Amino acid sequence: MGCCASSLANEPGLENDHRHYQVHRLSSSVNGKTSSSRDEGSFVEFSLAELKAATNNFSSDKIVSESGEKAPNVVYEGRLQNRRLIAVKKFTKMAWPDPKQFAEEAREVGKLRHKRLANLVGYCCDGDERLLVAEFMPNETLAKHLFHWENQTPEWAMRLRVALFIAEALDYCSSEGRPLYHDLNAYRVLFDENGDPRLSCFGFMKNSRDGKSYSTNLAYTPPEYLRNGRVTPESVVFSFGTVLLDLLSGKHIPPSHVSLYAFTT
Repeated sequence: MGCCASSLANEPGLENDHRHYQVHRLSSSVNGKTSSSRDEGSFVEFSLAELKAATNNFSSDKIVSESGEKAPNVVYEGRLQNRRLIAVKKFTKMAWPDPKQFAEEAREVGKLRHKRLANLVGYCCDGDERLLVAEFMPNETLAKHLFHWENQTPEWAMRLRVALFIAEALDYCSSEGRPLYHDLNAYRVLFDENGDPRLSCFGFMKNSRDGKSYSTNLAYTPPEYLRNGRVTPESVVFSFGTVLLDLLSGKHIPPSHVSLYAFTT
């Protein structure tokens, strides 16, 4: 899986959609019957029982977020009854105390639909539980391809593809009235079953009602957020710039060095 980005980069043209890649094909039927639109395209409210079943009761074996169980909001791989793979983001208890507010915010993010996004497909509010459900991207994160597979890092063509596709995703979302992306970083860039980069839709929702927006790595955090705790369109530009630095250098920038690195290179 680590060679995903590198192998694709050798193919001509950033817009070549006829790539050969070993993919896991999702079943489009259940017991011989076509899956309902509830699971295949619409934005829905899932029950907690459905998501528990999909993730084996939120088993630690299903955790796919880079920071594992120490992350403030853990992401699990899941599989629905119709065999569709999903990513489930489980927030800390009562991060969003008001279920109506959480549901409204989730529905707004759920309106976004673009081929450059790992789109949000649903949510769950049940008791103290607050969960988001998105399309599952099976080919790891940009961070893993850049930093953890040193012998199989992406070629330049793929790095350019990442920069272009993520810029297109951000431009689309800005045009749709969602210009603020929280915690943009190399861990938010995911590779789909075709090996194409997509931007995680989870970043369009804050980590809590109170507005904590950066949790993964302070290296990507804009200086103004550290001063006033607010995310602005300019904050997103700063964070996108740090992703470009990751792409150019192939190196993980320590939080203590990011400002110096950004202004001296």
